[in-house]
Amino acid sequence: MSGHSKWATIKHKKAATDAKRGAAFTKIIKEITVAAREGGGNPETNPRLRTAVQRAKMINMPGNNVDNAIKKGTGELPGVTYESAVFEGYGPGGVAILIETLTDNKNRTVSELRMILNKKNGSMAGAGSTAWMFTKKGFITVSKAKAKEEELMDTVLEAGAEDLKAEDDLFEITTDASSLEAVKTALDTKKIAMESAEVTMIPNSTVKVVGNDAKQVLALMEALEDHEDVQAVYANFDISDEDMETISE
Repeated sequence: MSGHSKWATIKHKKAATDAKRGAAFTKIIKEITVAAREGGGNPETNPRLRTAVQRAKMINMPGNNVDNAIKKGTGELPGVTYESAVFEGYGPGGVAILIETLTDNKNRTVSELRMILNKKNGSMAGAGSTAWMFTKKGFITVSKAKAKEEELMDTVLEAGAEDLKAEDDLFEITTDASSLEAVKTALDTKKIAMESAEVTMIPNSTVKVVGNDAKQVLALMEALEDHEDVQAVYANFDISDEDMETISE
């Protein structure tokens, strides 16, 4: 959990920069389009779409962009057809990596991801090599400035959350994937704002990396996430707070 938590924190800190350069918009538009195609265009009855639309709102995506993405998914507007593909690999220090993508050309995507991994001292792995090392979970973050820990804990545990931890300036809430929507609803009812809320993959165990390996792992994570077809990257690294702070600066 440690590696995921720390990397998630770094990502949220750089989210504003990502949004400005449009990378975040592109990725969420793809997710909205696919979610609408697979589950219909009504967020009230399509949890995947509802989550994607909420993510779009968090980065201030214009409403017409969201509406157009939904219409492309439902076929009301013409658009590119994307397919989901998951790739697996290893990073420096033997870190296991899981890469979720939405692509209109799977062969191109796998070739480009293999190139990124090779350049960053990693390697592509076969299907099933690393997926078993992760478990699907709901993951919510709440700013410590937006909630009191005791009230927050009572709210989320009653709604079905598994755990709540304090990490830097955030509270991190872990749920079973099927309980994510119930916990989000409970937080909304209590008017507790969320920094992020997503279904993610939590590592079952972690690999400690230090020094140059730690630096290379984070560089690899960022390079993979910057690829336009990549929706999410999960890894089981554990890097000390000191190394994390030094590298992220």
